[in-house]
Amino acid sequence: MVIAIVLGAFGSHYLKTILEPDSLLSFEVGVRYLIYHGLALLFLSNISLESKRVEWQVLYLFVVGVIFFSGSIFVLSFKEYTPFPVRWLGPLTPIGGLALITAWCVLLIQFIRAGKK
Repeated sequence: MVIAIVLGAFGSHYLKTILEPDSLLSFEVGVRYLIYHGLALLFLSNISLESKRVEWQVLYLFVVGVIFFSGSIFVLSFKEYTPFPVRWLGPLTPIGGLALITAWCVLLIQFIRAGKK
């Protein structure tokens, strides 16, 4: 959450002066998803799922998903300024998104199962 807040402030105060509007919007999407999933991790730390294995799976999917999703968006937002090509990061964004979707689906299944008990 700290990283998300710092990046959000950095984006709204400094990056708007150097990034193109489309790149800034992309950067803001990355920050937004970082915040959403930081909150989800806080929530996850306060609930018990079916097993520790499932809890670790969801944790892993959230962390890897947000690194791939938000991280690739952050780097791609600066593609005009990087001294090397970063287009290869483009496929990481949907892979991260898929990891996040999978984590939420696992949580949904856990909540449905818990409701039936």
